[in-house]
Amino acid sequence: MSERELALDAFAAGGWDRKILEEGAIAHLVASGNSIVSGREAEGLSMDAAETSSGIRVAMRVREGAVLPNPVHLCFGIRHEEGTQEIEMEITLGRNASARFVAHCLFPKAQKVRHAMNGSVDVGEGARMRYSETHYHGWSGGVEVIPKMRVTVRKGGEYSSEFVLVRGRVGRLATDIAVEALDGAVAELVTRVFGHGNDSVTVREEVVLSGRDSRGLIKTRVALEDEASAEVTGITEGNAPGARGHVDCVEIVKDRAVARALPVVATHDPLAKVTHEAAIGTVDRKALETLMARGLSPEEAVAVIITGILR
Repeated sequence: MSERELALDAFAAGGWDRKILEEGAIAHLVASGNSIVSGREAEGLSMDAAETSSGIRVAMRVREGAVLPNPVHLCFGIRHEEGTQEIEMEITLGRNASARFVAHCLFPKAQKVRHAMNGSVDVGEGARMRYSETHYHGWSGGVEVIPKMRVTVRKGGEYSSEFVLVRGRVGRLATDIAVEALDGAVAELVTRVFGHGNDSVTVREEVVLSGRDSRGLIKTRVALEDEASAEVTGITEGNAPGARGHVDCVEIVKDRAVARALPVVATHDPLAKVTHEAAIGTVDRKALETLMARGLSPEEAVAVIITGILR
């Protein structure tokens, strides 16, 4: 079986339809370790990808005014038990462009795997970008994932991102995302993670509202069980008139899990406003009793509540 077929099988094992990567109208990039397995551009999107000694380097640009009708699919991963993958990624959206990127990160057999991503995003004036990243790490806990992203959202632009790791073990996760929003720009960061065993979760998200009337939201949902631990830092700064930002963090713990939340809000302009709310605790007793009264076991009721929080 070819490397491409193996990568496509891993893609399907992660719960996604492999036909996505076979459809000619859908742009994609598939990388296994430091090998580029498959790639395709689309009208309005140019892609420059190259293999490096430890991963890949890719630069993608959406042409000014281009509206991509289909998501751009990015599939990164290591299908072996051990290995390193380092991704250098640059995404640029021209003025008034619109695109959605869907990243699938797969490490189904990982015993000793390190995945690092260093990304930069430039969302042009009036452009709109959505970035969704979903991980599957298997159940060994032998994965270290270190994604770093720096984003600039220019005047009137919109950027939203979602990071999801709710299937399988986490291993060690340390995310670092920082966004600067200029005049009238909007930034929204959503993270959902479920830790098990001795998983370690560190989330750092920052939105700096530098522009007049800019908007920002950081929303984090983390569930932990067994001996897992998490530290979530959400930072929002309002630095211009009319800037509005909010940090919303919820962490649910059970068993011997440990969670910590560090919301940081600051304003450097009297006409800016930023707020935060953080909640850490066990499953709500009233909700648990309600579900048990409807016939669910305690374990089933807890699972339903956690699933609802992570949606």
